[in-house]
Amino acid sequence: MLKKLILSSIILSTSLLAFNYDLKPKKITDNVWCFLGDLNAPTVKNGGFMSNSCYIKTKSSYILVDSGSNYLFAKQAYKIMSKIEKLPVSHVIITHVHDDHWLGNSFYKQRFNSKILGPSIINKEHKVGQKTRMMNILPEDIMINTKVTKVDDEIIETRTLVVDDTKIEILPIGFKAHTSDDLLIFLPKEKAMFTGDLVMNGRVTSNRDGSLLGQIKALDKIDSMKWDHLIAGHGYDTSKNATKEIRKYFTLLKLRILEAIENEVEVQNISKVVTLQEFKDLPMYDIFNKRNVFDAFGELEFYEEE
Repeated sequence: MLKKLILSSIILSTSLLAFNYDLKPKKITDNVWCFLGDLNAPTVKNGGFMSNSCYIKTKSSYILVDSGSNYLFAKQAYKIMSKIEKLPVSHVIITHVHDDHWLGNSFYKQRFNSKILGPSIINKEHKVGQKTRMMNILPEDIMINTKVTKVDDEIIETRTLVVDDTKIEILPIGFKAHTSDDLLIFLPKEKAMFTGDLVMNGRVTSNRDGSLLGQIKALDKIDSMKWDHLIAGHGYDTSKNATKEIRKYFTLLKLRILEAIENEVEVQNISKVVTLQEFKDLPMYDIFNKRNVFDAFGELEFYEEE
């Protein structure tokens, strides 16, 4: 019996150390590196690493934009960044409420007591000690030590954060877009924009908590700003073309829903009529497109163009 218990303990201990993200940071500018996640849904295979997490280097510390989906991912990301330069993480800025972007907070709070900035909705919707969506999807060997960690500084209006010689502008969108409480983060010196899930490329977005009209309005705001590098919430394109795919998706979605309404297509048939076949080969199309179409119909059914 004792031998079995010891063997079980060894197996459990090994499994808790087994998951390796094999992370490779992409250098975006002289002082920005990003870990770009899988374009598919969170799975045991990808360890929940399916959103983008970025490090901004200042003279004395790193500042994070989105900390990733769990403690283990954050710990491994920091180990990789320490090989570039071993600096503490002074601040973590979270772009929006979806937990694949901020459950890594638990590592940075424990290791560095990093100051966490983000939208107030995170504290309203997630309480310390509770389980989140990602915690219910992924097994314990991946989510070990991961905890809900509250936002220390709720961003409700435009804020400029200055650390050493690095200036970071934190800009609330101010209306419902991907969620009801999205933030943009902009580095003026580097001309780098971090959009969270207001922009995705290489996959179909989920608009379950958002607004089609708000998304288009947010994209107008993003594209009006002077940036050279854009880091989406999901996706690998960080170029000047980073917003084109999602703008096309939402523009066509709006146009075709309005055409269907004009042709008196009823809600139960809308996803059969509006299919957006241009995007059918992208990851997450089968999961999210029909829901996006259904939700957009509800939003546009009584819409009058301004």
